[in-house]
Amino acid sequence: MVPKSITIICPLYNAADCIEQLHGSLHSQKKVKINEIKYLLTDSEDDTEKFLIKNKLGYKKIKKSDFSHSLTRENAAMQAKSDIIVFITQDIVIEDSLWLHNLTKDIKGNVVATYSRQLTKYNNIEKYTRESNYPAKNIIKSKQDIKKLGLKTFFFSDAASAIDAKTFKKLNGYDHKNLPISEDMYIAHKIITSGHKIKYCANSVVYHSHDFTLKQIYDRYKLTGQFFKQNSYLDQYGTTDSGAKLAKYILKRILEEKRFALLFRYPFDMSARYFGMKAGKR
Repeated sequence: MVPKSITIICPLYNAADCIEQLHGSLHSQKKVKINEIKYLLTDSEDDTEKFLIKNKLGYKKIKKSDFSHSLTRENAAMQAKSDIIVFITQDIVIEDSLWLHNLTKDIKGNVVATYSRQLTKYNNIEKYTRESNYPAKNIIKSKQDIKKLGLKTFFFSDAASAIDAKTFKKLNGYDHKNLPISEDMYIAHKIITSGHKIKYCANSVVYHSHDFTLKQIYDRYKLTGQFFKQNSYLDQYGTTDSGAKLAKYILKRILEEKRFALLFRYPFDMSARYFGMKAGKR
């Protein structure tokens, strides 16, 4: 069987410390047909652009004021000439040469989108959020799972994801909306509610590691709150309940592993998320 062609879309901003490793890992992928890699470079203060020019890599330059999580990706995706669109972020680390094959091989039939398992290299609270959101077994989600999974039915991360190009375009991408964050959940909701399926690929693994300050967590959840305010129809799926379940899971895992130092961080971390979300929804 001839492999489907792939367009990889990756926004870049001050990516000098990771672009060389990332680009090399993309070119080391096996059993796939990569048609093009579209780098979308927002005005940066480091040597990212020098690296792209030196290595003769095609890229599109974007002003800071013009960058949009949804529109920047959508514009590039609508111009893609491949069968499959793969979205990644600059800060993922790919250590498996079959990562892309494992991510894209099951896009067929009613499964029109997939996303990778994300692990962290930090031993912090994020470790437990990754465990909750990215388990060790594959999951296929459809409309029939909404009653059981609620909001988690639409959990989908474009840090490392793939979408059938025809479906993305037919669904009109992100509807030309300038979304502050969570554009991946927005498209996942459209995919699921239109009768298609999304597969979580546990054997397609990337490392995606953060060690956010409380201020960064608050700011991130404030944007998430703004997203839910703009898309209030998602509240019907239990947004508050979803957050509460994650908080309980994190506490349970901290106690199970006797990570008592994290208990001091836990209430402040959860509060930053809660109050950030509240502020964004106001």
